[in-house]
Amino acid sequence: MSLKQHFEIPGRYKTWSFALMAVGVISLIVGYIMYGGNPDNGKRFWSTMLHNSVYFLLIVNAAMFFFCATTLALGGFQISFRRVTEAVSASVIPIGIITFIILLCLVFGNKYAIYEWLNKDVVAHDPILNGKKGFLNPTFFIIWTTLTIGLWIVLGIKMRQISREIDDTPLTVEEGKKYIFKNTVWSSVYIFWFALTVASTVPWLWLMSINAHWFSTMYSWYTFASTFVAGIALMTLFVIYLKNQGYLEYTNEEHLHDLGKFQFAFSIFWTYLWFSQFMLIWYANISEETIYFKNRFEGAYTGIFYLNLVINFLAPLLIYMTRTSKRNYATVTFMSVALILGHWLDVYQMVFGSTFKDYVPLNLFDFGIAAGFVGLIMWQTARVLSKFPLIPINHPFLKESIIHHT
Repeated sequence: MSLKQHFEIPGRYKTWSFALMAVGVISLIVGYIMYGGNPDNGKRFWSTMLHNSVYFLLIVNAAMFFFCATTLALGGFQISFRRVTEAVSASVIPIGIITFIILLCLVFGNKYAIYEWLNKDVVAHDPILNGKKGFLNPTFFIIWTTLTIGLWIVLGIKMRQISREIDDTPLTVEEGKKYIFKNTVWSSVYIFWFALTVASTVPWLWLMSINAHWFSTMYSWYTFASTFVAGIALMTLFVIYLKNQGYLEYTNEEHLHDLGKFQFAFSIFWTYLWFSQFMLIWYANISEETIYFKNRFEGAYTGIFYLNLVINFLAPLLIYMTRTSKRNYATVTFMSVALILGHWLDVYQMVFGSTFKDYVPLNLFDFGIAAGFVGLIMWQTARVLSKFPLIPINHPFLKESIIHHT
């Protein structure tokens, strides 16, 4: 078999990616003119920017988590499309920088309408906020955010460098063992940092602190599950696109089936966390806990609240239940797009449900900013894919991926 090892970016693909980024830039400018200077401290503008930047950063970062988690598990099935995972994770660099700038603007711009704990006068007269000021303060927020995004970028670069070390050099058995061990060590470092950030502190700082009087011990896991499902869906779309372009010859319906199973399994996991968090708070009926769900369950965001369940639980449950559906390229494409949109809406209600008690409908500004991030992911992923071989032919586990059967 003659392998197509070097991805050539089609002209139409470039046009779409640049067009979407242009839409994002135009939306940013128009949105700032419309909302940025409003008396409410630009709450509408900054809510949209926070929503989109954090969501898309977390889903592209989920690709590196998948990369490292499967490495630690000594998994071989994903090797045939491993370079897709790596390329998607490279988008952490530009989106991480954008998110960092947005968070800096929120903190140093004293955007009290987003983060109430930035207002020292309010904190001084609020027992709850005063009790959390050791954690919720500008200094800690900026330092931890810098470390978080910085190490995501640095460790991601390191993992991609290790992966490409063997592109031109076949390994002996002993060299292969050392290579796998090296991968395992650095994957462990990344997973450790991922656990300290995405699985705990980052959702508290960036999202949950919008409503600083409320807290949930399950919030970070819920955020992880939501963005990880969307991250798997994003990787799946790129795999399918490359297959349709005649690349990834060693990737077949067996691998697609496993990606579908990941989407299905973690959709159920997301629902478990959704139900566990909601049910316990509803059953206990404690006022400081129910305040979060008040305007989501029976208030302004009721429609989005239930739409989340339809798109992110019922759809994957019913559609992905059968074996054949997870092997059908059209079905998996449809569900992947639906899940990315569904969890985008999930994070929308997580942000806007806290910044606006009354419903704020999505408009062209929100979709335009989202389109800009989509275009940026398309451009960065394709750029990285075109620079390196699409299949790590010297990887010790490649044969396992080729003969993989599920």
